[in-house]
Amino acid sequence: MFELVYHPPYDWQWMFGFLSARAVSGIETVTPARYCRSFALGQHHGLITLEPDETRHVLKVTLSEGLLPVAGEVLVRVRKLLDLDRQPQPLLESLGELAQARPGLRLPGCVDAFEQAIRAILGQLVSVAMAAKLAGKVAQNFGEPLAGSPEWRLFPEARRLAALTPEQLKPLGMPLKRGEAIIHLARLVEAGEFPLTIPANVELGVKQLITLPGIGRWTANYFALRGWQASDVFLPDDYLIKQRFPGMTPAQIRRYAERWQPWRSYALLHIWYSDGWLPLSSG
Repeated sequence: MFELVYHPPYDWQWMFGFLSARAVSGIETVTPARYCRSFALGQHHGLITLEPDETRHVLKVTLSEGLLPVAGEVLVRVRKLLDLDRQPQPLLESLGELAQARPGLRLPGCVDAFEQAIRAILGQLVSVAMAAKLAGKVAQNFGEPLAGSPEWRLFPEARRLAALTPEQLKPLGMPLKRGEAIIHLARLVEAGEFPLTIPANVELGVKQLITLPGIGRWTANYFALRGWQASDVFLPDDYLIKQRFPGMTPAQIRRYAERWQPWRSYALLHIWYSDGWLPLSSG
């Protein structure tokens, strides 16, 4: 077992609730106190189990035997998934009243940017629950069983999805255009032409993502938020955000959100999870 230190406050109930709502069947299981998922890194496969110790401010990480040879890299990815390296005080001071209700909120990232990109595409114009269900179907149909634990699947590699046709994805419950977008993205990743790591200029990187087939502004920004874990991204086109800013256009929302730079990603999460919040309430 490994232990990773984090800086309090940290709202584990919120984080595990966020991950639970998006948990993919066969890939992830989440309880209020425990997160477990399958994972592959090159030829190494296994299970990652995460359990916070809030008294000692450490995260206990258990890796199955298959992942032990790459434990160092897996731990780096766990830190990214849970935003463990974030020093909370600077952003709390910057966000002020907006962050008071949930000072321990962190920015959920991912352990695999390709998987997160696919999940972002699957989340277009559907509910969170439906997006997770679609991702589960993709994993069940095209992912490999985890050796020794057949009840678990590994999320499909880029080369597996790159070899598909849109017609093979359509029966899972998605339009042909969305299937085409998934396959195109997988082929770019396979060719090393998709930005899986955060670029120096996130805004320019998002604009480049929007030029890809089937990736609109919401999808590009959501991927930047989770896949790159960019700290200064806002989603003015998001359905819930538009509800939080009644009577305002996406352009007006974008301008309003500039007050939260360079922590707009965290501001976004606080607004998402603050029922009854209105723009003027944050000053």
